[in-house]
Amino acid sequence: MSTDDLLPRNHTRSIRVGTTTLGGGHPIVVQSMCATSTRDVKTTAGQAQQLSDAGAGIVRLAVDSKKDAEAANEIAHLVDANICVDLQENWRLARILAPNVAKIRYNPGHLHHHEPSVCWQDKVKRIASWASDSDTALRVGINCGSVDPAKVGSWPPGDSVSPMVASALEHAEFLDSIGFDRYVVSLKDSDPDLVIAANRQFAAERPDVPLHLGVTEAGLPPDGVIKTRVAFEQLLSQGIGDTIRVSLTLPNQLKYQEVDTGHQILKDIAAGRVRSVVQYQRSGPNIISCPSCSRVENEAFVDLAQDVKRLSEQYSTHDITIAVMGCRVNGPGETDDADLGLWCAPSFVNLKKGSESLGSFPYDEILEKLQQEIESLIQNRGSVS
Repeated sequence: MSTDDLLPRNHTRSIRVGTTTLGGGHPIVVQSMCATSTRDVKTTAGQAQQLSDAGAGIVRLAVDSKKDAEAANEIAHLVDANICVDLQENWRLARILAPNVAKIRYNPGHLHHHEPSVCWQDKVKRIASWASDSDTALRVGINCGSVDPAKVGSWPPGDSVSPMVASALEHAEFLDSIGFDRYVVSLKDSDPDLVIAANRQFAAERPDVPLHLGVTEAGLPPDGVIKTRVAFEQLLSQGIGDTIRVSLTLPNQLKYQEVDTGHQILKDIAAGRVRSVVQYQRSGPNIISCPSCSRVENEAFVDLAQDVKRLSEQYSTHDITIAVMGCRVNGPGETDDADLGLWCAPSFVNLKKGSESLGSFPYDEILEKLQQEIESLIQNRGSVS
C-alpha cells in the first residue's frame, strides 16, 4: 500500500504536468526549486537533475528576463525533470517558454507591475493561450507579500487571508471562463496558520481545483520544517493538497533536503506520526527567511540568515519577528510585516523597520546594526517577561 492510499484526498480534477499528473487522486507530488542562477545553464541543469533524482516530480526555475528564458528553455531539454518556470513581472516571456516547459507559474500580484496599461485579464488570456497551444500547464501562485493591489484595500489591514483567497477565486473563475482548466492554485504565507486558513477557504469554494501547498519563507531547519509540518499536517489530513514544496533556507549543495523532507512529511502523516502542534509556538524570536533560489543575488544570504538566527537566541524572552530575504523581487514587500527586515542585494543589505527603510549596509556590518535595532526595539517596547 502506497503512502497516498493512506491519506484522505479531495477529488480534484487531474492536471498533467509533463510526465506527472496532479490531482484526481494521483500521488501527491513533491517538488522543489533550483537555487543556482538560471543563466548558468550547466550548473542549474545539474541541480535540476539532482532534485529530480531525489524524487522531485516538478523542478522550478526563476525567469526574469529574456536571457533567463532562453537558459530555462535549454535546461528543460538537458534534464529528465519536469520543468516549471516562475514568471516575474515580464509576463510576455511565457510565449517563448511555453513550448519548452511543463508548467508556468504566474503571480496575479506581479501582473500589475509590467505594462500596467494592459489589464490583467488580457495578460492572463495571452498566457493561457500560449500554454494551451504548447500543451503546458499553469499555476496561479498567490503570495502573501505580493497580493493583487486591487484586492488588498477591500479588507481590513489585519486580514491578509481574504485578499489572497479572493484573488485566487477570481483567477480560477476567469481561467474557467476562457476555457482553460489545466491549472493549479497555491496560496502561500510565512505563517502556517494563515496558510491553513487560506487553503481551507479556497478548497471549500473550489474543491475541484488542485492545490499546491507550501509555507513561503519557512526559514532555516529545524524551525522551517516545523512550520511546514504544521500547515501540511493540518491540510493533508483533511484531503487538501495535491502537490507540496518545502521551502527551506539551505546552501546550494543541500537543496535536495527540501525533497527528502517533503517525502518524509508525507510518510509521517500517512503513518499517523504527527510531529507538530496544532498551534505553532510563537513566543520568542521568529526568524522568517526565504528559500535559497535562483533569484538570490548573493549566496552569502544563507550564511547571514544563520547568523541572524544565532544572534536572536540571546533575545529568547522577546517576541520579535525578523525577516531575512535574499532577492529584490520578494525582499522589499515581504519584509514589511516583520519588526525588522533584511533584504539582500549582491554587495549590501537593506535594513528595514516594518516598511521604513533604515539604510543599506555591507554584509560585514549588518549584524552589528541589526543588534542595535533589536535592542532599541526592546527598549521602546519595555521588558517582556
